[in-house]
Amino acid sequence: MTLRLFNTLTKTKDEFVPIDPRNVRTYVCGPTVYDFAHIGNARPSIVFDLLFRLLRHEFGDAHVTYVRNITDVDDKINARAAERGVSIRELTEETAQIYAEDIGALGCLPPTVTPRATEHIAEMVTIIGQLIAAGHAYVADGHVLFDVSSKPDYGKLSRRSLDEMIAGARVDVAPYKKGAMDFVLWKPSEAKVPGWESPWGRGRPGWHIECSAMAGKYLGETFDIHGGGIDLLFPHHENEIAQSEGAHHNHPLAKVWMHNGFLQLQGEKMSKSAGNFFTIRELLADWPGEVLRFNMLRSHYRQPIDFTFEGLRESWKTLERWYEITEPLADPAPDADFFAALRDDLNTPAAIASLHQAEPSALAGGLGFLGFSNVQMKISTKTKVDEIAIADAIEARKAARAAKNFAESDRIRDELLVRGIVLKDGPEGTTWEIKK
Repeated sequence: MTLRLFNTLTKTKDEFVPIDPRNVRTYVCGPTVYDFAHIGNARPSIVFDLLFRLLRHEFGDAHVTYVRNITDVDDKINARAAERGVSIRELTEETAQIYAEDIGALGCLPPTVTPRATEHIAEMVTIIGQLIAAGHAYVADGHVLFDVSSKPDYGKLSRRSLDEMIAGARVDVAPYKKGAMDFVLWKPSEAKVPGWESPWGRGRPGWHIECSAMAGKYLGETFDIHGGGIDLLFPHHENEIAQSEGAHHNHPLAKVWMHNGFLQLQGEKMSKSAGNFFTIRELLADWPGEVLRFNMLRSHYRQPIDFTFEGLRESWKTLERWYEITEPLADPAPDADFFAALRDDLNTPAAIASLHQAEPSALAGGLGFLGFSNVQMKISTKTKVDEIAIADAIEARKAARAAKNFAESDRIRDELLVRGIVLKDGPEGTTWEIKK
């Protein structure tokens, strides 16, 4: 069976034929390193890690190039560094290292190349110059902006109307812009924020141009697959296409565009204000990385996923049972049904379903291929428990209920639940137990 992938650009699932089978090239947008990555950031890391594994299986380890960038110049980074009173470099180094450790714990392989935006300013300046020369960009008030009106097919990836694009982009209103949709390629920097010399003065790049420059350097003007979360489809990926094609004589940036779906937590959109926002690191403190990874792979990558604690417990139990079966095995190998599912647009639910029916050797091989490489290791059933912290949380919940602040009471209960701690209210007060 041939490999078939869904292309967001064409809205069809087609046979994947690489430009050059000897060098299959993939780019995935990586993190902006100003804070811990949240659990939603884990999904593209896991999805495209699995794609990387599958491509290497199909074309050979030496014939696949996987690039995932690090954005280390951004206004959020500047603000967070100032807030913490640390240098920008110190902040980005620390946060990038934490991200690498976190997704490593989720079983993700290192990409072939992990470029940093700050190390590719020269490439960005070159592309911006090409866009100005081609009539796709203009200089205004110290800024360089992309002229969206110069690209008649702008919007072909997201297929949105102009009004929808304006709303989705949350456009900045500025007197120097020719059009509402025009976006920044370069902007001036004050002395206290990072800046580089350029033909347009000291400044720093816009977000979108960073990925075009890094992808172009390592993968060429046109490469095979560009991936990322569905939240990046517009405006980020739309703008990448416009500026890359504009600089490269309308050559397409990527043949195939792949996007993973949104992640919700307990049926609601994650947000810090709602109290249901969890970082990868927080979850790893109480749940094995294998469990978090398996819980993601149980859903098809293009579908929304409801990330629940009950789902985590189900994933934990399944892996424990499978590890019991596969522990003594050597030389495991997945079966044909397993690979047929993955070749059908990374259909991980079908692949996992095949493992439920597989012989032990095929089960072990399938687990290894999905990123559970040490199948002889059982997951510990012990949950880390801080009894003092639990007692404090119960007291805080009691105070919230007395004040009729039921939203805060529920938040505390749910926060304990994510750590596998279940509260029970009774006539003699609140007790707790570990939920397995």
